[in-house]
Amino acid sequence: MLTIFAVPKPFKNNIKTIQTNAIKSWLQLRPACEVILLGNEAGTAEMASRLGIKHVPNVVYNEFGTPLINSIFNLAQSAAEYQTMCYVNADIILLNDFITAIQRVNKKKFLVVGQRWDIELNEPINFGDVQWESRLKALVAGESKLHPASGSDYFVFPRGLFTDIPVFALGRAGWDNWMIYRARYLKIPVIDATKAITPIHQNHDYSHLTQGKAGAFEGPEAQRNKDLLGGWEYSLSPRHATWRLTPRGLKRDFTLKSIYYRVVAIPVLHPRLRFLFIPKRVVMALSRPFRSRPEKSKK
Repeated sequence: MLTIFAVPKPFKNNIKTIQTNAIKSWLQLRPACEVILLGNEAGTAEMASRLGIKHVPNVVYNEFGTPLINSIFNLAQSAAEYQTMCYVNADIILLNDFITAIQRVNKKKFLVVGQRWDIELNEPINFGDVQWESRLKALVAGESKLHPASGSDYFVFPRGLFTDIPVFALGRAGWDNWMIYRARYLKIPVIDATKAITPIHQNHDYSHLTQGKAGAFEGPEAQRNKDLLGGWEYSLSPRHATWRLTPRGLKRDFTLKSIYYRVVAIPVLHPRLRFLFIPKRVVMALSRPFRSRPEKSKK
């Protein structure tokens, strides 16, 4: 059915609890999914062995010791049993609405993305409790916050779709935006599943990085990612999707908001129209009504 792959951080302190919750949630999905853990961070091989899932250790790292996206995706696509692939960050819990939603995507080529829901969860989930998912949904409904669309935590796509990814560093700004840009540039349907899928992000600090959170978005690796991206105008997000997936099904998105984001992306998606490039300060001013709306809990 589906191959889920991820690159965990070292299984230490609260990150161990968070990642264990996430990985075990993927194993609860039905129909059952193949799960692949990549990389050689502390505890990854042991976790894969304990849960009886596939482990691919030979990921290429940069000089900072950070896994490279092209290596991750190439290795995962080579090792996968199934045709449909899902990269997901190792701190994201998936519920069964994920499988239900993906089954509605009846296209040969596609990229499914969406926003996540942020919550505070510092305890292990008891997956032996038959009510674990409903309890978690109640927590999300009451205490979660929808994360801004600027970052994406999961990508669902057919195997072989991405074979030319630049040497982006995982966990640093820009690479997720490139994935959406690349799909749009290749005229592959980009589907925003925010209304259909509830990916749950367990909040955490950035103590695993020597420069903390600033290093992920402003450090030398982040700057290199931005250089590989090509400039801020290539930083597409789920807002630039051409389709929307809702509990009612898949449909074209022709809302005023989606039309605005399509127009803004014209210069990068159609190089011959580069002369239409709009300065960033103008884009930020025009998009303020869309960006200033407060995010609400999932109720």
